[in-house]
Order: sequence, then C-alpha cells, then structure tokens
Amino acid sequence: MARIVCVGILVADLMGRPIDRFPEKGKLLLVPEMELHVGGCAHNTGVDLRKLGEEVLVVGKVGEDDLGDVVIHSLERHGIDTRGVTRDPRYHTSATMVILDSKGERTFLHHPGANGALRAQDVREEFLQGADIVHIAGSFLMPGFDGEETALVFQKARALGVTTSLDTAWDDTGRWLETIKPVLPYTDIFISNRDESAHIAGQYNLVEIGRFFLDFGVQVVAIKMGGEGSFIMTKEEKILVPPFPVEAIDGTGAGDAFAAGFLVGYLRRWDLYEVGRFANACGAMCVQRMGATEGVGTFEEVLAFVRNHELEG
Repeated sequence: MARIVCVGILVADLMGRPIDRFPEKGKLLLVPEMELHVGGCAHNTGVDLRKLGEEVLVVGKVGEDDLGDVVIHSLERHGIDTRGVTRDPRYHTSATMVILDSKGERTFLHHPGANGALRAQDVREEFLQGADIVHIAGSFLMPGFDGEETALVFQKARALGVTTSLDTAWDDTGRWLETIKPVLPYTDIFISNRDESAHIAGQYNLVEIGRFFLDFGVQVVAIKMGGEGSFIMTKEEKILVPPFPVEAIDGTGAGDAFAAGFLVGYLRRWDLYEVGRFANACGAMCVQRMGATEGVGTFEEVLAFVRNHELEG
C-alpha cells in the first residue's frame, strides 16, 4: 500500500439534473434530481485513491461551518487521514452549484471560499515524511498556493525523496504559464487535460505539448482527452491510449478519477500503456454514476472493468 498526500481544493457540491433550461427570474423550476455531494480535486482524487487501496492523507482548508463538517465527514468515512485539513474561521467552505443537462454536460457556479487561504506552510513536513507521492489536485484554483507556494512544497518533497505530481484545473485568470512556471522544474508527473495543457504550452499538437513540459524537467506527461482517451509522453515514449465507450451520466470528477488511476498504476511500475488504460477505466467508471466519486470501484473492480471491455472488443 502506497502513501499518497493529496493537497488541494475541498468543495461541497450541490448537484441538480437534468436541467436543460433555466426558469424566468422570480419563477420556480422543478428539478427531477438534486443531491449534496462532496467534491473538489483533493477530495475526489483522495477518495478514489483510497477506494483503489492506497493510504491517503489530504491537505486542504474548510470553513468553520456546516459544509466544513460535511467535507471532513466524507473524507473520514472513506478512511482518509484528515490531519492536514484545517478550519479557517475567516472563510466559508468552498461550494459549487453543479448543473447537469440531459446529456451529462456540466455548468458550474463556484465560490472559492477557504481554498484561497491554503499556503505552503499548511503542508507540514511531517505529512510528507514517508510518503511515496505528493499530488497537487486543482492547480490554478488556489490563488494563495499556486505558483511559488506550490514550488516550495515540491522542493521540500523532493528533498525528502517524495515523487511530485500535479493536476491542473481551468485558469479563469488567463495567466496560465505565468502562474505555473515556477512549479514545473520540480514536477515529476504532470497531469492535465488537452485544453488546459494547450493553454499553458501555447501549443495544440499533443507531441509539442508533451515536449514543452518535458523540457522543464517533467518526467511523465499525461494528457486527459475524455472520449478520445489519453496521451502519455516521456523522453522515450509517446503513447495514445484508447477510451472505453460508455454512456456518460455525469462527468464530474472524471479527471480526478483518471489522476488517481494513473498514480496507482505508476506506483506499481506498470508499462505506461497499462497505466493509461487503468486511468482511462477509472474515468469511464466515474462518468456512469452521478457524483464525483460514486462510480469508481475498487482496484479489483477496475481491473475487471478493463478485462470485460477487452473481451467485448
């Protein structure tokens, strides 16, 4: 069992579906389904890693409010070490309204809340000691932590012999490379989707994107492409990994599920194609259920999912 430290955003998600139109101002629209879930990249990736059998410690911030209780309870319920989650009385817990249409497409209304208060000092050395990987989940969504602060954490991790991993989110500020550049020289595993990585690199060709990050010293670049699968690149390999054709109900958390699956396969030193295949399977299982983590199975269930789809193919 590997020990992974997930650092990043923690969010309460109020999800409604299917919503294909909005009511007029002052009017009411009945919604067939509405549920409260816990999300945020650190929560989602951490829970998925725990379901896949790894030991997980999450570092993040919530407010001293009821939603903070919900977030911490969810992590503890899944057997995650929450010593790294602090409660900041200055802020509300981050929350998102997730609006899903009948095709599974998502629209978000997001309140950053306590996530904006996370700093490098919150990732204490005791959390990193003995860890196999420290994974930053949700880069670009933590204005007080992105960039130089993240770089400080990665430098500290590398000094302790811990592998560093980073997964991006959408940068609403548009600063992209300016923000993340200080972190890249200390990043071993870079995970992103095609649009986000293209904005950072200023390229859209997959090989050029991969080369851009490798030139900074990144060891492995993994690009998530949803229904098109994934692309993995190192200095020695360029691998396109095909998707699993499934009916998507809710895409929330699929990228986090991919990241969890990728780290699990990487830690087992699998062939990179198999790592990508396992990661793709985690993402495909995720989108078949409503909620960010409900669809991802155990390690054995993901392996069975891969085998069954290969037999069907």
